[in-house]
Amino acid sequence: MTPPTWRFDLNDPYDFVEEALRSAGYENVPSVLPTPTGGRGLSRDQELRRRVGHVLAGAGLTEVTTLPFVGPAHFDRLGLPADDARRRQVLLANPLSTEEPGLTTTLLVGLLRAASLNVGRGHDVVEISEIGRVFLPAEDATAAPIYGVDARPTPEQLAALDAALPYQPHHVGLVLVGERERSGWDGPGRPAAWSDAVSVLRRVARVLHVDVAVRAAQVAPYHPGRCAELVLADGPLAGTVVGHAGELHPAVAAEHGLPGRVGIGEIDLDRMLAAAPAIGPKPSFSAFPVAKEDLAFLVAEEVPAESLRAVLASANELIESVRLFDVYTGDQVPEGQRSLAFSLRLRAPDRTLTDADIKSAREAAVHAAETQFSATLR
Repeated sequence: MTPPTWRFDLNDPYDFVEEALRSAGYENVPSVLPTPTGGRGLSRDQELRRRVGHVLAGAGLTEVTTLPFVGPAHFDRLGLPADDARRRQVLLANPLSTEEPGLTTTLLVGLLRAASLNVGRGHDVVEISEIGRVFLPAEDATAAPIYGVDARPTPEQLAALDAALPYQPHHVGLVLVGERERSGWDGPGRPAAWSDAVSVLRRVARVLHVDVAVRAAQVAPYHPGRCAELVLADGPLAGTVVGHAGELHPAVAAEHGLPGRVGIGEIDLDRMLAAAPAIGPKPSFSAFPVAKEDLAFLVAEEVPAESLRAVLASANELIESVRLFDVYTGDQVPEGQRSLAFSLRLRAPDRTLTDADIKSAREAAVHAAETQFSATLR
């Protein structure tokens, strides 16, 4: 088929289809809806992502959806070092703006922009979260080929397109600005803190039945002294860093026009889902009574609380759980040290604990702390 010389708009096969439909009359073309296949419900990952969304909403956060387009200037505002891996982007062939030529590698760019916009419009409290994809190019990534639309791509062409796709994991990000607990007639409120961001992401881990450890870290754009690294604590992926949470660096907060201390966090949700059990946690509980012991240790300030907690938890098989409930520095604590107090729950799966059992477990915990960290029992 050869179009008339004056019809410069007829170039591709679909142009001729549209022209034939226009000539015949769109009203004369029947509308046929495709027959849907039988539904299979949500996949495992979809169900778990929905659970995470419910947890974030239950924590008081409003879900937002931000645009994934960013540029080098946005990474500069985050204070990312020049060699930071997050600066390596997937670039678009036809970007909407020359200032945003690529796809984002972190949800924090869009969330901080959204928080800044809301604060600028007079909102004193902004608590937002997002479950979205980030786009991470492979080390040997090549530009995606562009094929015509007149025929279905061959298997080889589809393979080439798939090979050019970046890794696109789902992340969870959050930003907390203003009061976390509202002021009212019943008393003053409490501003959001770095620990609130950590707490929300730990709630996400709990709903997925994934154990995570929290340890100190220094990563941009977090405050260097208020940044926590979330690490998978057990399973085949134990030791894998899944994200960070804490307080936004004051310079970055000022750059975005955000007042006070701002809590932020971001985790790799796909890695969390990979570590989550298929159906739920393996049933492991005892009907026998629990015994409780509180232990406080003097340790050097540089000893991470999580490291000491982990040592105590593995000191004896009767120790069911260990929880840090107090950190103290001040009177009666030598300079360069701090007091860490832990609550231990002791239980046996097959019997009621005797005084000898409790004493043995307590001594094992104290000995482990003294051996590993030269801790002193208070």
